[in-house]
Amino acid sequence: MSFPVSQGKNPAITIAARRPEPASKLADSARENSGYNSALNHHESSIVWLPAGSQWRKLRIICNLLVFFASRLDGSQSLRRNKINDLLSYVKQSSKDGVAVDIGQAAFTTSLNLLSNTFFSVDFGDPNSEFARDLRETIRSMLEEVGKPNLADFFPILQKIDPQGIRRRTRVFFGKVIGVFKIMIDQRLQGHRPASSINGNDILDALLATDHEKDKEIETSEIPDLLLWAMTELLHNPEKLKKAQIELQQIIGEGNPVEESDIPRLPYLQAVIKETLRLHPPVPLLLRKIADKDVKLFGFTVPKNALAVINVWAIGRDPRLWENPNFFEPEKFMESVVDVKGLDFQLIPFGAGRRICPGLPLASRMIPLMLGSLIHGFDWQLEGGISPEKMDMEEKLGITLEKAQRLRAIPIRV
Repeated sequence: MSFPVSQGKNPAITIAARRPEPASKLADSARENSGYNSALNHHESSIVWLPAGSQWRKLRIICNLLVFFASRLDGSQSLRRNKINDLLSYVKQSSKDGVAVDIGQAAFTTSLNLLSNTFFSVDFGDPNSEFARDLRETIRSMLEEVGKPNLADFFPILQKIDPQGIRRRTRVFFGKVIGVFKIMIDQRLQGHRPASSINGNDILDALLATDHEKDKEIETSEIPDLLLWAMTELLHNPEKLKKAQIELQQIIGEGNPVEESDIPRLPYLQAVIKETLRLHPPVPLLLRKIADKDVKLFGFTVPKNALAVINVWAIGRDPRLWENPNFFEPEKFMESVVDVKGLDFQLIPFGAGRRICPGLPLASRMIPLMLGSLIHGFDWQLEGGISPEKMDMEEKLGITLEKAQRLRAIPIRV
């Protein structure tokens, strides 16, 4: 059964109470609960699903020191800059031709290329490549399956039957993506490198220099949807877009590209991103947490082995925490120290504590770089002459929070 932790005090946290199990079964319970996380035994090596033990700590150290460490990300800035230049070239050509840009698709392709170049020094999002198109569809399908409500989560007796086929389809999608990673790893081990890559310059080189497993997952799949929502809110609120553009012109200068080093000097752009994360968290429901002992919370006893689901979407729109919670107002962060790094529990889109998303350092560079580049030097007009107040702002719930209707807008050089 499920019940609110606090009667009306905090509807954003729900506990799924389960019959107490022996401690030895805690890890098995966590791994076997969902149909999708056990596809191809993914739960046995995933930093997301592993319980907090020696294996989980080892993977966390790899992420912190080898994958998302500041000096490692600094060294791969040029790779990301090249992909931003590709995006801007596409936008400039669209502006010249007077055709609309599918913001979501452009964001997804650029994010995929930013990630694949940071990790493998190759483009996974080449629009002219059938392989890249198949990979994009595979990733989208995988995220869609993972976000579906699964009957087997609520009725464990159905786990082996898999009545909705979620585990079966997810196994296929996971297999395709992991197969791509393994091909890249095998090629690198055999000494085959992309022509444009520099030895030791990408994250795969760093991982291969260790004795650890090489094909760990990349947890930044939420970036395209977040960028899409940021652009949607700015087009829906033209005065906010204008403020962000004025800041970029004053700080960066007309005609100059936005660089990662500029981000700390752009407080309003950062506020726009925080406000977008508050209204449209990339993962609206944080991954379930398992209590390893009985705890007291808001006057309730949370039993050992209970599963907790954190509704980040509800926290971000709670009127007791936020003024005008349903309106897009970046100004609320201009004089605020609230951040998304897991220390301010009213804004935890990436989680908090030991389970905070390890990809946060990379996301905090990529998102403002992409958003700032798209709005610096361009005005945007909605396709079909739609006025901002008539925009469709509906959301589509999955493991990530997507926009229900595609955002298409025409870039206009300024």
